[in-house]
Amino acid sequence: MADGEGGGGGIQVRRLMVRGVRRVVSRCRDFTAEALADWGWVPAGGEAGEERVEDVLLLVSEVVTNACLHAGGPEEFVLRHERGRLRVEVSDASPEPPRPRGPRSPALPGGHGLMVLDRLAGAWGYEARGPGAVGKVVWLEVSLPSRP
Repeated sequence: MADGEGGGGGIQVRRLMVRGVRRVVSRCRDFTAEALADWGWVPAGGEAGEERVEDVLLLVSEVVTNACLHAGGPEEFVLRHERGRLRVEVSDASPEPPRPRGPRSPALPGGHGLMVLDRLAGAWGYEARGPGAVGKVVWLEVSLPSRP
């Protein structure tokens, strides 16, 4: 249920329909790892690149898990790649925006997903889904570090 679009030097898009999919977090991570390999992020060329790939996989886990826990589950997972920049989009049927929890100790489990997004993503946010669709799209953007 995945497709790829684009090619050449333009934007490349991969979509994965995930409504009702079992093991959705690992499925989205695997889908992302495969796309990053195809797009030249893996091997990432140095320690900084390898760390960035791990960061991307952690970010994917966080946004997909948040959709599972707080939005009734993700419906579509989209990757958009252009010139070393990656945008990850997770669509769900809930109109409720992501909300950070109040201050809590980093030693406590859970509740740190948006903090992880703040620290590791270049940018992130959410927007309403397109016309006629219910819910929102949570997105994040990252860049591949410059190669030495």
